[in-house]
Formats: sequence, structure tokens, C-alpha cells
Amino acid sequence: MERRNVDIIGKLDWLTVLIVVVMMVCGWLSICGASADLDNPDLFSFATRPGKQLVWILCAFVLGAVMLFITQNFYNSYAYIIYILLLLLLIVTIFVAKDTKGSRSWLNLGPVSLQPAEFAKFATALALAKFTDRFDFNPSNMTDLLKACAVFVIPMLLIICQNETGSALVYVAFLLVLYREGMTGSVLLVGFCAILFFILEIKFSPVRFGEQPFQVGTWLVLTIIQLLVSWRIWLMSRDRNLSLTVLGIGVGGMLIGLAVSLSIVPFKVTWLQAGLIAVTSAYIIFRSFKDMARNYILVAVFAIGSVGYLLSIDYAFNKILQPHQRTRINVTLGLEDDPRGTGYNVNQSLIAIGSGGLTGKGFMKGTQTKLKYVPEQDTDFIFCTVGEEQGFKGSVFVLLLYLGLLLRLIFLAERQSSVFGRVYGYSVVCILLFHLFINIGMVLGITPVIGIPLPFFSYGGSSLWGFTILLTVFLRIDCERTTSY
Repeated sequence: MERRNVDIIGKLDWLTVLIVVVMMVCGWLSICGASADLDNPDLFSFATRPGKQLVWILCAFVLGAVMLFITQNFYNSYAYIIYILLLLLLIVTIFVAKDTKGSRSWLNLGPVSLQPAEFAKFATALALAKFTDRFDFNPSNMTDLLKACAVFVIPMLLIICQNETGSALVYVAFLLVLYREGMTGSVLLVGFCAILFFILEIKFSPVRFGEQPFQVGTWLVLTIIQLLVSWRIWLMSRDRNLSLTVLGIGVGGMLIGLAVSLSIVPFKVTWLQAGLIAVTSAYIIFRSFKDMARNYILVAVFAIGSVGYLLSIDYAFNKILQPHQRTRINVTLGLEDDPRGTGYNVNQSLIAIGSGGLTGKGFMKGTQTKLKYVPEQDTDFIFCTVGEEQGFKGSVFVLLLYLGLLLRLIFLAERQSSVFGRVYGYSVVCILLFHLFINIGMVLGITPVIGIPLPFFSYGGSSLWGFTILLTVFLRIDCERTTSY
């Protein structure tokens, strides 16, 4: 039976609570610096953003306290029900939400607007933790893995239907959770390759080898595919002759073709590469039956699938992505210079951060933010306010806060006595890490601007409440880590 008299005060991880409270205070001060009116600096008026954020913070404390008093047994027992309810809410949002800056993701509830996608994260984490807590769950089994992926892919697709691509991408972070539970690293490798191939093809598609009739981007991707195939065969078989044969067919044939194209008759070497990959794949499949090593077939599938994916990149980029999304990617990759359009936010953000110097200009003394040069400076670009007002030292302090929080949460996740608690804990870690990496990256211009908030810093009730629920549920689970149920 569950022990209901859990000493929450005694078992609550107060270090985590302290770090989060410090973050909320620093975030509120940054919002004051970004949005307070110098002519009427009333930071506590409910008519101002600092005043409203203070209300969100106070409500977050109350909400967190309520979540702490709900037992782990409830979260475990009703995980799927909570998940289904949030999915239904996401579906409803698609049809009833008003168009806001091109997306239909906000529900108006009187004076309050909420974004269900922020709350779906904790529901998805609960459902994934519940699913992986089965005694027969095996992440190395393809069926189990696909079912687990479906848990976070479904809300991801629903959020995409709301035209909130940035919020949807956060759910990719759940793959890292499955990797911790034993998922093969090959899945992460495929994901990394998909991103790398996309960047290389888009970035270097205009580049050519002198007068040669093929694109450098395509050539690079096909060469990497050939090298990866040879490497994977070596890891699987430890057969030197087999891996060298695969390498010789792919890379050796490509080098001979490249030499002929450069010195004798110019032709599309990429066509030859694609043909060599097909030949290599056929040979690998043949050896898989001959050597009774069926896992070789997965390498052949990866090779053929990668070529198919490569051929679809241009269509997806030009026909599926929206114009503003293409522009953001081009600006990030340095293919376009759009200082007054998509690149304006990033340029102004970099100016604001750079102007802060080592120690910053001081609280509420940032000229870039005070003069409203940085759009979304108190939401998605809140970190530039930290950089301008508090300088390099303040920025490092904020990053150290996040590092401390993430390391502490990893420690808490590892000490859980159940798979349910551990998986949920790592879900919290991965979601926070994804938000941190993408948000700071887009402020610094190293990732595309996709519009996701900085946890516990950015202005907004939905984001703050969503992260509060996500975290406090885990803190409650940690309180009962030695309790059987």
C-alpha cells in the first residue's frame, strides 16, 4: 500500500527549489529591464508586463504547491488519462483558437490566454514514463521503440497542425530519454545525419567544383553516406576484407569517377555515387544472407533511405516549408543577408549583448532594450536583456544556474527507485536542455529563430506554469522514491 504520510517538507529537494526561485527572480528582473516604461516605472502595476509576470510567478508557486500534494500513485495511475485529455485539448485548439501571428495555438479563457502545447509536455512525459515502466518494455525492440516514439510524435504532429513548429520540435528531446533507457545509438545517428545532410545540401547546393556539372553539397552528402556504410559494416562484422570491399566500391569508385570528370570528360559524379551506393547496398544484402547476418540489411536500408532523403530535401525546402521558415534557415546558414527582416532580431540581439561588455550597463539601463530595438525582447529574446544589463558576468551566472539545475535533476533522476520516476526525471532534463540550447542559440544566431521561451525567464504564464508543473511533478515523485505503490 502507498504511504500517504510522506514528509514532503523533509524529503523535498530544496536545492532544486532554490535554483528555480533564483531563476524566477532573475527572469522577473530581466522582464522589468526589457519592458518597464522609464516614464512610468511602476513595476508592480498589473497593467504592465512586470506586474503581470509577478502574478504568473505567484500563481506558479501556488500551482507548484498543489502539484506537490498529489501523490505519485495518482500520476502513475492516471498518466494515460491525463495524456489523452491534453491530446483532446490540442485537437480542440486547432479548430477554436484564433490566428495569432500565423499560429492557432492559444486559447482565450476570459482575461487569460493559455497555450496547451506548454502543458502537453508534462502529460507526454507522464505517458512515456508509464509506457516504459512495463516489465516487458525493451527499447532495442523495434515494435516497442515505435510505440514509445508514437507517444511524443502524436502531440508533436498536433502542434505542427497549430502552425507552432518551434514548440513541436521540443518533443524531439524525448529521443534522448529513450537513449538513456537503452535505445540503440543508431537512432540518434540517423537523426544527426538527417540534420547534417539537410544543412550540407542547403548550404553548399549553390557551390560547384569549378566548371563541373555537379553540386558540392550533394557530393559531400553522398561521400559521407559511403563512409558511414563502410564504418557501420566494420563495427558489425569486424571483417576487414568486407569493410574494405565496401569502402573500395563506394569511395574508390567515386574517386576514379571524380578524376575522370576533372581531367577528361566532365559529368555528374553524383549520379555515379548514387549508382555505387546502390551496388554497395546490393552487395551488403547478398553478404547478409551468405554470412547469416541479417543486421547488415539495416545498413543497406540506411544507405538507400539516405539517398532517398537527400533527393527529397530540395522539394521539402522549397515546397513544404513556409517562406519565412526558408528565410530563417538561409539567414542562419549565411546564405541570405536580411538585416531588416528575419535577421533583424538576431542582429539587434547581438548588438545588445555585445554592448553589455564584461559587467553590463546596469539594471534598467540597457539602451537597446529600453528603446525597443530588439523585438520579443521580454519573451523569446529575453537573454539579450541579461547580456546588455548584466554583461558577460551576468550571462555566465545565468548559464551556471541552468547547468546547476540540469546536473541536479540528473542526480535526482538517477536515484529514482522506479523506471517511471527515472524516465519522467530525464524527460524534464531533456526538455529543459532543448529549450536552453535552442533559445540561447537563436539569440546568438547559431540556430534558426523558431520562437521557444527560455525556461523560468521568458515572459508569459503558459510557459512558466508549464515548466512549474513539469518540474514539481518530478519533485513529488522524488519525495516518494523509496515508497512502494
